[in-house]
Amino acid sequence: MNRTLFFTVAAATMALSCSPSSRTDVTARDPHSFARPDEVVVTHLHLDVAVDFDRHQIAGTATLTLNNKTGARKVHLDTRDLEIASVTLVPESTVAVWKLGEPVPLLGRELTIEIGTSTKQVAIKYATSPSAAALQWLEPAQTAGKKKPFLFTQSQAILARTWVPCQDGPGVRMTYSARVTVPPDLLALMSASNPTELSKDGVYAFRMDQPIPSYLLALAVGDIAFRPIGKHSGVYAEPTVVDKAAWELADTERMIDAAEALYGPYRWDRYDIIVLPPSFPFGGMENPRLTFATPTILAGDRSLVSLVAHELAHSWSGNLVTNATWNDFWLNEGFTTYFENRIMESISGRPYSEMLAQLSLQDLRSTVAELGDTSAITRLKLDMAGRDPDEGVSDIAYNKGALFLRHLEESVGREAWDQFLRGWFDSNAFTSATTEEFVTYLQKRLIKGDVAFEQKLEIDAWIYKPGLPASLPVIASEEFAKVDAEVEKWKKGEKPEVLVVKGWTTHHWLHFLKALPQGLSVDQMVELDKAFRFTTSGNSEILTVWLQRAIQSSYRKADASLEKFLTSQGRRKFLKLLYAELVKSPEGLARAKAIYAKARPTYHSVSSSTIDGILGWEK
Repeated sequence: MNRTLFFTVAAATMALSCSPSSRTDVTARDPHSFARPDEVVVTHLHLDVAVDFDRHQIAGTATLTLNNKTGARKVHLDTRDLEIASVTLVPESTVAVWKLGEPVPLLGRELTIEIGTSTKQVAIKYATSPSAAALQWLEPAQTAGKKKPFLFTQSQAILARTWVPCQDGPGVRMTYSARVTVPPDLLALMSASNPTELSKDGVYAFRMDQPIPSYLLALAVGDIAFRPIGKHSGVYAEPTVVDKAAWELADTERMIDAAEALYGPYRWDRYDIIVLPPSFPFGGMENPRLTFATPTILAGDRSLVSLVAHELAHSWSGNLVTNATWNDFWLNEGFTTYFENRIMESISGRPYSEMLAQLSLQDLRSTVAELGDTSAITRLKLDMAGRDPDEGVSDIAYNKGALFLRHLEESVGREAWDQFLRGWFDSNAFTSATTEEFVTYLQKRLIKGDVAFEQKLEIDAWIYKPGLPASLPVIASEEFAKVDAEVEKWKKGEKPEVLVVKGWTTHHWLHFLKALPQGLSVDQMVELDKAFRFTTSGNSEILTVWLQRAIQSSYRKADASLEKFLTSQGRRKFLKLLYAELVKSPEGLARAKAIYAKARPTYHSVSSSTIDGILGWEK
């Protein structure tokens, strides 16, 4: 999942209910799941479901293949807002005795099914709720084509249970197959083997033969076209968007080659991307074989494709080797952010990747300053029991995690580090790992009993303690030094038009905007906008930072652009930053609520739940 800062200040300052974790503190069971995979584990899922756009419902049968490790007489599953009609045991062909537990906030309801010692499968007939949190049903007007409806899912972190009964924890991996029936004029795609053309009867068959955790279950249905962009890759999008998307993402095959050269073969057959309608709440989601991506990356100049490098990197860190619980989330995102920078260095050069790294460090410092450097939430290893695992999605997991790996690389040398990291992926392929297992692997394969070297690495400070360690890598981008020189010229009275900005990338401009002094006057905003046309920028990253500046400076000429941006896309990263800026003044809060009243119905629940908290919105 592409990085996005989730926390509000209020949520961030909540104290966690535990003391700092120790290396031996390994959770036996996932605190966010009712499942007991140590007793009975699901090894395969077969879905036979129909998608009903009129009722906003997915209904059918989920057949779960079981490995009963202990001779248990019950299997425990996760559900949330599912209507369970019946459960059948296989091969007994008998109606099972089953029970739904009482609702538990965030987690839903435990489904307990009585099984026999010979039971190999349970077949669950069920239907989703029209308000299932993982599903976003879009009316034609909410799509690019404006003619046909659209559906997409978002299962991470614990939302798969809202559309499929399953063992919904990242430590449980299963293969899956599916038969999905949709209206015959729509294409269905999953995180599996996929079609490229419409089926005449609207029935599609899927297979995912590599075992995945439930959060990587994904489905998209809509008016979708396909364009190949390489021998192993292609792009799906609405017909009016697909050619633009294929051009923008043309370097995908180069990224695959670069990733394989670094850390071994891509093990998921194909790597395709679907560019979704604007309400998709994330930059990207690493669903295997089919990355889900926001259209906000389509800047028209291929300047935001590092997002694809991030989602591709998840094919190793996250999809291949998965965090065992959401307490270990940094194992997914910190590794992936580090890998993303290495891919971008390979295809665009070290100066480019160092800009990415310095922007990440800037964001991390801002996040730690906001949360407080003694806050338990700034540790890499978390204790999220009783809390929504989405609250662990912050720059800490992504950027502190990536900088820890960079620190390890710089401590041992790149050649040794790359050999180590390749070994980590190979040794743990298609399994889930805890933070403690990584530390053990690090001690065995890299430290090898060298006490002085282990002390130099500051493992405890990085993983188990809050704030930023003393061994934080020093990053100084030469490209950003050039930007800083131009900022200084402007501060001394040079007109924006004479600044040397030719050849600047998105990252140059982001640094430029962030390096400007605080409290710009309206006249200064006018001067900068006239020279660089920030208010009408088609680059979503640049526009977001500029609109933050506009709110801070009461630059009202950007008001129309702000409202249009907040009502035309639903990427949580951008929404959170802008709404959080608006609420800092009474006038801004009133504007935010007025805009949100119009926009909220178009946002995915992942985004609206965050903005509800920022605005104190009454549902």
